[in-house]
Amino acid sequence: MADKLHKVELTENVLERLAVIEAFLTEAGAPSAFDELLAELRTSIVPNLRRFPRLGRRYLDQPPQSTEALALLARLPAGSADTLREYLTGDYLILYTLGESTVYLLSIRHHRQLSFDFERLWPKG
Repeated sequence: MADKLHKVELTENVLERLAVIEAFLTEAGAPSAFDELLAELRTSIVPNLRRFPRLGRRYLDQPPQSTEALALLARLPAGSADTLREYLTGDYLILYTLGESTVYLLSIRHHRQLSFDFERLWPKG
């Protein structure tokens, strides 16, 4: 008997984040890396999540420490934080949630986008 496949949906936020990643990689001189990300989403990430929706680790296994993230978690409907999962692939972290038969991709980030822009924060002078 074949395993039940889940539907995978990209939220508007993921589409916005992909546009930000594309601009980031283009500015960094690596536009082909964005094409590679899209190919990986199509050929690996989405098919994996369709078949194995619990593949990523539970988000709350490593609860956030920042007050901002904790406040956002507190605003979620009761029990919904338990469905949040992280999928790590190469240079990217994907946040997703599980519905009964659907995986919703909520956010995606390139690991280098998580750092501070110190050059902009402390202008040379």
